[in-house]
Amino acid sequence: MASLCRLICNNVKRAMPTARHMSAKAGPLVDVAVDGDGIAIVTMQRLPVNSLNLELLQELDKALVDVGKNKSKGMILASASPTVFSAGLDIMEMYKPDPKRVELFWTTLQGVWLKLFGSTYPTAAAINGHAPAGGCLLSISCEYRVMATGKYTIGLNETALGIVAPMWFMDSLTSVIPQRQAEIALTTGKMFTVDEALKVGLIDETASGKDDAVAKCKQFIERFDKIPPLARSYTKQKVRSRALSWLNKNREADLKEFLQFVNSPIVQQSLEMYMAMLKQKAAK
Repeated sequence: MASLCRLICNNVKRAMPTARHMSAKAGPLVDVAVDGDGIAIVTMQRLPVNSLNLELLQELDKALVDVGKNKSKGMILASASPTVFSAGLDIMEMYKPDPKRVELFWTTLQGVWLKLFGSTYPTAAAINGHAPAGGCLLSISCEYRVMATGKYTIGLNETALGIVAPMWFMDSLTSVIPQRQAEIALTTGKMFTVDEALKVGLIDETASGKDDAVAKCKQFIERFDKIPPLARSYTKQKVRSRALSWLNKNREADLKEFLQFVNSPIVQQSLEMYMAMLKQKAAK
């Protein structure tokens, strides 16, 4: 058990154009803007690494709703960090969690995924840095992914941390890469380099940097300019209906499984060790 805790701790440790603002209510953790072509750019800006805590997820949830209400042509998900798209779930939400907050945290994450994966409007991710775990989940929930070249990695590495990825994480991955490759990636906790991600289909294009990634995401969204929106949206919903239906029907069971995991002694012990390491580092 102690060795597993050390393994979890070691792995956790690794781990834009001129636009008008869409909504004054968008908080400081998320910037929502619409460019002159009617494409919304939703930028995560919880620096330094966009760890997904409750507040960031709540603002992402609201941003996704706002994009739909304002009938934008499409949405590009981006990051204000120069080297990280999102480092994934914030471990502080799981360390000695408040029961009500951690439940809201997970149900909000479920809601963000349902809105992003099942959005009626086109979506693309401009990935300008590392995207492990939850960062990868957000990326693959979009319809198109453009990743900046560099020594960055992307993947669902939960098993390397001693965690079993939820079914909807798995569904997201198998929606973009073949099931056989997805199974190997999930069971080994593989983090793909940019070149590997492009080869397997985890990303669709590479870019020289953030601006280039955003530009290529726009080009993808503009492909639908001459496609009837209702036909496009309905087709997308049909293609993704099985995965969306599963989570809609199993939200309570999924929440219960997460709460059992996060409150297990071995997970709390590993997080305790990690927090102690952080305190030691800060004291030096």
